Amino acid sequence: MKKIRLGLFPNLDKKAVLAYLPQVIAMCRTLELEVVLPEAIADNYAVQAYDIQDSASLQELDVAMSWGGDGTFLRMAHYVAALMVPVIGVNMGKLGFLTEVEWPYLQQALERIKGGNYTIGKHSMLKADVYRGKNVIISTQALNDIVLARGHFSKITRLSVKIGGKPSANYPSDGLIVATATGSTAYSLSAGGPIIYPGLDVIALTPICAHALHTRPLIIPMTEKIEIQPRTLSEEILLSSDGEIVQAIDSDEKVVITKGPHTVNFIKMNPASYYETWQDKLLRGENSTQF
Repeated sequence: MKKIRLGLFPNLDKKAVLAYLPQVIAMCRTLELEVVLPEAIADNYAVQAYDIQDSASLQELDVAMSWGGDGTFLRMAHYVAALMVPVIGVNMGKLGFLTEVEWPYLQQALERIKGGNYTIGKHSMLKADVYRGKNVIISTQALNDIVLARGHFSKITRLSVKIGGKPSANYPSDGLIVATATGSTAYSLSAGGPIIYPGLDVIALTPICAHALHTRPLIIPMTEKIEIQPRTLSEEILLSSDGEIVQAIDSDEKVVITKGPHTVNFIKMNPASYYETWQDKLLRGENSTQF
């Protein structure tokens, strides 16, 4: 019987992750799971290595498991989404909305991975193309959100938004968050956006500190095309994808956001109701000082 190749994606900046890693590898060896680590540390633990820049080595993984918080999970998902490798996260941070497993339950999670005792939830991604005229000058994808926000602290952004080719809104604000259901509990939530059940294939448009009484978050189908363009010449607007700055957007450019070509396969094994767990995670994030 072929061993399951489990790719671990650890946040090496977290001391707790490094402290627990030997125990994790020992658990996997006991269960006869084949551990694969990043090239930078694989030799230290006498295991196989993967190269995050080499899709061929990542394609050989049966499961990808992040070790850290939501940021670590997002980076992992970007590497393996196009390869359809199932993903799961172990929470070593505070909130961990995207992570499925807490440290005390790792043994059970590994046993279920070995036995294939889990379900798969498919989560859509967003694709953002930056146009200059008719030419796409850069493209990016996001599992959580695409954000256009002011680069200069003291100025308001003015963004013109079209949905499905029709003028929708002009946002005087600090910026605009375009989030998936998966990302509704991230930046969008802190900006006053709604919490969306992750199984819904929709997009949330949430203005950041809107300077208008009528401006509210908007939920639209994932199939809609969103076009966003600066309205004035003097603004500095930064485009970011899942928290990483992509580039500044000039006044002669526009950002077109559509449903991405890839979905991320989330491993699901927690029987608890989503309606219970999101509240628990929020409360834990407010009170916890762990790690």
